[in-house]
Amino acid sequence: MKKLLFGFRLDHWLVAICMAVMVLIAFINVLSRYIFHFSLAATEEITINLFVWVTIIGIGIAFERSEHLGMVTFFNRFPKKMQKASVLIYSLLAAGLFLVLNWFMIQAIYDEITLFQARSASLNIPVWIYYAGLPVFSVFIFRGIYRDAVNKLTDREAEE
Repeated sequence: MKKLLFGFRLDHWLVAICMAVMVLIAFINVLSRYIFHFSLAATEEITINLFVWVTIIGIGIAFERSEHLGMVTFFNRFPKKMQKASVLIYSLLAAGLFLVLNWFMIQAIYDEITLFQARSASLNIPVWIYYAGLPVFSVFIFRGIYRDAVNKLTDREAEE
């Protein structure tokens, strides 16, 4: 896995920033409840959506590190050619799944922009902005799937 200048990885930084914002928001909300006896309703909306975005980015990181769920017990018993084929198959299936998810999310975003024009309850932000996280951050998922497949295939080549 290549590291960029000073180990900078956009996906890692986005997760760190989102997590820091979530912690800060939750802390401010706790303080406001106990000091001012007033709860900030908007904090829940922001925290939930940031958590979804962190999860999407984290899926890409997990794929890249080969830390996603897998059947390694069976996979390791396969012959080398079958292992290569299974890497290709599950990579294509995983990419296909996220392509389908993106397709439906892009349709939902289009519907929200053109038809429904729904706004969030607390902050009155257009809902499609929250939805946009899936297609935008899916770039990290596709990169992770690709890097996982390349790493596993090159590992199999080296073993032969």
